[in-house]
Amino acid sequence: MSRQDSLPHLDILSHDVYERALPYAAYDEFRTAAPVAWVNETAANGHEGAGFWSLTTHEHVVAVHKDWRTFSSEVGGTEIEELQHDQEALAARRTMLETDPPRHTKLRQLVNPTFSKLAVETYAAHATQLVCEVLDDALSASRVAGRLDGVHAVARELPIRMLTGLLGVPDDDAPQLFHWADQIIYNADPDYSPAVSDRTDTDPYRLLPFRSPVTLKVFEYVQRLSAARRGVDSGDVLSVLNNALVDGEPLSEREQGTFFLLLLIAGNETTRHALAQGLLVLAQNPDALSHLRAEPALLDSATEEVLRWTCPQLHFRRTATADTQLGGVPIAAGDKVVTWYAAANFDPAVFDQPHHFDIARTPNRHVTFGGGGPHLCIGQWMARLEVRTFLAALAQRVERVELVGEPKRVRSNFINGLKVLPVRLVERS
Repeated sequence: MSRQDSLPHLDILSHDVYERALPYAAYDEFRTAAPVAWVNETAANGHEGAGFWSLTTHEHVVAVHKDWRTFSSEVGGTEIEELQHDQEALAARRTMLETDPPRHTKLRQLVNPTFSKLAVETYAAHATQLVCEVLDDALSASRVAGRLDGVHAVARELPIRMLTGLLGVPDDDAPQLFHWADQIIYNADPDYSPAVSDRTDTDPYRLLPFRSPVTLKVFEYVQRLSAARRGVDSGDVLSVLNNALVDGEPLSEREQGTFFLLLLIAGNETTRHALAQGLLVLAQNPDALSHLRAEPALLDSATEEVLRWTCPQLHFRRTATADTQLGGVPIAAGDKVVTWYAAANFDPAVFDQPHHFDIARTPNRHVTFGGGGPHLCIGQWMARLEVRTFLAALAQRVERVELVGEPKRVRSNFINGLKVLPVRLVERS
C-alpha cells in the first residue's frame, strides 16, 4: 500500500539538489513540521523504491543508531536502495557496515588496534610533517598563479599520504587507487562515474558495491597485492586482512576486497571533504582563522566545529526489524529508516545558532561520525588528527583564505563533497 509523502513540496533526496547546495531550509522544515516523515522514491527524485522514513532531528538520529537491534544495518544494508529484496546482491556487496553485532564486532576488532585513539596519536608528528609539505606546495602554487584548487592541491593530498602506509599500499599506486575510489563513491556524478546510478542501467553491476564496475579493479588490485604479500605480516591493513580469522574462518577474497574498499573510501572521503569544506567556511568567515591564531587553546573546539559544519557523510539507512515507533509515529517491521546527519548537525534543539560557524562552540555533540552505537566511525580519531593538525598549521602560516571562484559540488545525496574549490592562500608575512 502506497503512502502519502509527509511534505511533498520538499525534495531532500534528488542528487541534483545536492549538486547545488545542502537543502538546509528543507531540513529545517522537515524537522519542524514532520521530524519523522515519509518520503516516497520516484523517478522525479532519481530513485525507485518503496519509500522510507526520514529522520532530521538529532534525538532521533542518535536513538536509531544506538538501537541496532530494532534498526538493523544487516537486514537491508546502509544504502537507500531496496537491497532487502535482493539477498544475493546484499550478500555480495556486504561490508563491515552492513553487519550487526556480533559479526560486526568481530570484524571491527580486526582493525581497531590500527585506528584506536592511542594508535592514531603516534602519527601526530608524521601528520604535522605531511601537512607542512602539502602547505609548502599549496602556498608556492598560490604565490605563482594567484590561486589554486583547494580540493586537489590541499584536501585530497593529506588523507592519501596518511592512508597509504596504514593500508599497505605502495606510494606509486596511490593516485590510481584513489582515482578508482572516487569513481566508485561518486556513482551519481557523470564527471566521475562510468555508470551514473540514476541515469543509466546499472543492473549488470548490482552485485558490486555502489553498483560500480570500477570496484572490480579494486578487488583485482587487492587480490594481486595480497598474493604478493602472503605469509608476510607488515602490520598494515592488507596484512591483517590476509591473516584474519573470524569464527575460525579466513576472510574470502570478496570479503577482503569489500573490507579494503570500505577503509579506502571512509579513510579518504571523510577527511578530504572536511578539509575542503573547512577551507571554504574559513574563506566565508575570515575572522575565524585570526580568532584561532589569537587563541590557540581553541584548536580542539575548532576541529569539532569544522567536523560539525562540513559533515561529509550526508545519511545512512537502517531497516526496522519489528513494529516500533519514533516520536509517536508508527514504523512497521521492514520499513526503511534514513538518518540525515547533515540535518541533525544543525538541529537548534542541540546547537545554539546552528547556522553560525563558531570555533569556540562547546559542547559540540555533532553526529558527523555517527550517532553512537556499534557503527561509530572507526576512522574518527584519524580524521580528527588530520583536521586538527591542518587547522594548526593553517593558523600559523596563512593570513587568510580567499575564495576566487565558484566552488563546484559533487552530485551526490550520500557524500557532502566539493570537487573544485578555487581559493587563494594569503601567506603570513
